[in-house]
Amino acid sequence: MTTPALPMTEIDVEATRAVTSGVSELDRVLGGGVVKGVSLLLAGEPGVGKSTLLLEVAARWAEAGRRTLYVTGEESAAQVRLRAERTGAVQPQLFLAAETDLAAVLGQVEQVQPTLLVVDSVQTIGAAEVDGVPGGVTQVREVAGALVQVGKRLGLATLLVGHVTKDGAIAGPRVLEHLVDVVLHFEGDRASRLRFVRAVKNRFGPVDEVGCFDLSADGIVEVSDPTGLFVSRHAEPVAGTCVTVTLEGRRPLLAEVQALVAPAAGQSSPRRATSGVDSARTAMVLAVLERRAGVRLSGSDVYLATVGGARLSEPSADLAVALATASAGADTVVPTDLVALGEVGLAGEVRRVGGPVLRLAEAARLGFRHALVPADSGSERLPDIPGLQVIPVADVTQALQVVGLVRGGDATRVEPNHGRPRTARLSVVPE
Repeated sequence: MTTPALPMTEIDVEATRAVTSGVSELDRVLGGGVVKGVSLLLAGEPGVGKSTLLLEVAARWAEAGRRTLYVTGEESAAQVRLRAERTGAVQPQLFLAAETDLAAVLGQVEQVQPTLLVVDSVQTIGAAEVDGVPGGVTQVREVAGALVQVGKRLGLATLLVGHVTKDGAIAGPRVLEHLVDVVLHFEGDRASRLRFVRAVKNRFGPVDEVGCFDLSADGIVEVSDPTGLFVSRHAEPVAGTCVTVTLEGRRPLLAEVQALVAPAAGQSSPRRATSGVDSARTAMVLAVLERRAGVRLSGSDVYLATVGGARLSEPSADLAVALATASAGADTVVPTDLVALGEVGLAGEVRRVGGPVLRLAEAARLGFRHALVPADSGSERLPDIPGLQVIPVADVTQALQVVGLVRGGDATRVEPNHGRPRTARLSVVPE
């Protein structure tokens, strides 16, 4: 029987109201929480912490008195129980089942009658009546389709774990991403405990939010204010450091860029090594520094890194890279209460960046008093932020002059101070 069309004003939207999952950082990414009947795919590299995160979500859901079914196709139920004991995720309303057959999984759903189903992972579940092996294109499509349909029919929120290929794409057919309502990517560097959850598809909320988590041996913990993880604490000011503000979705994060400039020791080609910053953009910024601002780097090795495993991929970090490098070469400390925002062009100009208000507000909240920003900040008017002096700069040379790394009107390099590094003084009068 065909459902009659209704005027939009008469459509009941209560069924799509989000309910908190108990994990606020995940709710932030989802747009408020979990919607009844939603199908969600969480993908990530092996060992990044997908199972740990979803076990925590299942435990918090069950803690609220709601029945939860966790189906594992990669571990035994006893292994999941041991991990739950270690992470504090043991709950009486959390049911565990180790199944790899689709019919058995659906039977468990009918028996337990959960309101949340977690399947880890969709590539390990097979359907006996479908050709192919579990994880194959046909099998993944049929299994995912069946689980999504059951979830919609029963009003059951379904969370699926997905594998990724070596290039980072979700394994299996592309239709898998079209079948589900939400696609999340779980990312993180193995050398760092910090993990990010990003939405690449969300039918019930935004796709520009990021959730932050700290993964340790004791489980996974939400990080509501991760800025401090990316800025180091120095007993005394150190040359070669500069702080910038990057945007992860709509979340501003302060990150520190560190640079070291050392003699090339007779090598024919000086070394350029980077960690956490884009090597191609770094090479461009170094070339602009030498050609447009007169900072001599052709005979020096340059090493650049970020603090805490932060990855600065957006161009807004260019100006901080330039200041940190020039600071290291001149052995002069950039003022520790200054942040630098701006993309550096090949002509040496400092270009506008997105979301300047969010970035500046975060810098002011954390106690920074000065901010270098592009002179052309676009149509978005920069408000007066108490305690923060916003200093517009048109090009790299002007930025170096403002922080005292080159002399006003002279683009020549400041000679290194061979004792303790001196602290640069801002060449503008505070308002």
